[in-house]
Amino acid sequence: MSNEISLVTGANGHLGNNLVRLLLSKGVRVRATVRNINDRAPFDGLDCEVVQADITDIESLKKAFKGVTNLYAVGANFNLWAKNPKVEIYDNNVKGTQNVFDSAKECGIQNIVYVSSVASLDFTKLPANVDNGYNKDRRNWYYNSKNDSDKLAIELGKRYGIRTVLILPSAMIGSQAFKLSYSNKLVFQILNGEIPVDTNITLNWIDVKDVAFGAHSAMQRGKDGERYILSNEQHTTLQESVKIAAELYPELKLKTPKKVPKCLLYSVAGLMEFGSKITGKEPLLQRHYLDMFYGLKQDYDITKSRKELGFNPKSSKKALTDALEYLKNDWKRKSVVH
Repeated sequence: MSNEISLVTGANGHLGNNLVRLLLSKGVRVRATVRNINDRAPFDGLDCEVVQADITDIESLKKAFKGVTNLYAVGANFNLWAKNPKVEIYDNNVKGTQNVFDSAKECGIQNIVYVSSVASLDFTKLPANVDNGYNKDRRNWYYNSKNDSDKLAIELGKRYGIRTVLILPSAMIGSQAFKLSYSNKLVFQILNGEIPVDTNITLNWIDVKDVAFGAHSAMQRGKDGERYILSNEQHTTLQESVKIAAELYPELKLKTPKKVPKCLLYSVAGLMEFGSKITGKEPLLQRHYLDMFYGLKQDYDITKSRKELGFNPKSSKKALTDALEYLKNDWKRKSVVH
């Protein structure tokens, strides 16, 4: 095992924990950071150092980053909704990015793989490509945070002389989940027959282990200042996703979600948003999401990632099939479902 330390922030999250496991399998010395030091279940049986750090607390980052050579900046707020999204999502992610790079500079970190998102891509020309620029739609605070954090990471990497490579995953699903991410939660809802209507919003499923591979490859082979999409080329509709689950598990008697006119969805979304102001809970449907994604085919050009990173993900259907199998069997055996 090399004496070099690779650090993964947000290491108890879905991607972070899969990445830790991949690095350990390759003989890499790993330091993992978590916000809650008592959350150690994801690291049972793993030979890695676990320390407390929070991207909003620069002093904790400086302490965690000492002696680190390679940094995988995975930790971020991945929520798509919050009571105060400007503060809880946007400020958290943008200021957190600043803190991570400031601390990395002070601690002498040489390389950063920064986890951005396909949310930062321009969808006006498909398939979406990193060469098309950034997402110009500013209606969602999470998407704004990924846009601006992505740009900031590249800027700070150049300013501080730190080799910085960005990866942009799509909807990550699959195993080794210690809590349900947004994407895995949607797969779980499909299994439970909780998708009554088709919102005409497509998904681009990608196995989280393929993204972990892409992150490691980006550290090894990625070019400084470049962005790499880690997704499948073609989208999968909600109806197609439910059909795959229904064919895999006929005993569940899953029904194909019905198509509903956008105007009706819009009215329902408005009522849900109103209700969320009273309950404080995230609405299942939001009007600006319909504006942004209704009918959008989330297709991506991953030629660059294939060529430069050796990225060759399992198909979207295979990723979904494997995730369904994991969530139906392994996840349901857990005593607590988060």
